[in-house]
Amino acid sequence: MSRKGNCWDNAVAESFFSTLEFEMAPGAAWRRATDAEHGLFNFIEGYYNARRLHSHNDFTSPNETEARWRSRALAA
Repeated sequence: MSRKGNCWDNAVAESFFSTLEFEMAPGAAWRRATDAEHGLFNFIEGYYNARRLHSHNDFTSPNETEARWRSRALAA
């Protein structure tokens, strides 16, 4: 939860949820929670982390950025 009157506390979460709302399935309506869970998992693990390019990560995917970070950490 953010501090009262401070919109910057949740900027990262708000950005993610905006992406989720507009890129995942605009207008999707699931009948059961398990349907939503399956759809969310596929979006996050199959697209958002694996293929979607992020400007903060020099336009690489989060998985690629993490792999690069781990290889540098092991080399050090």
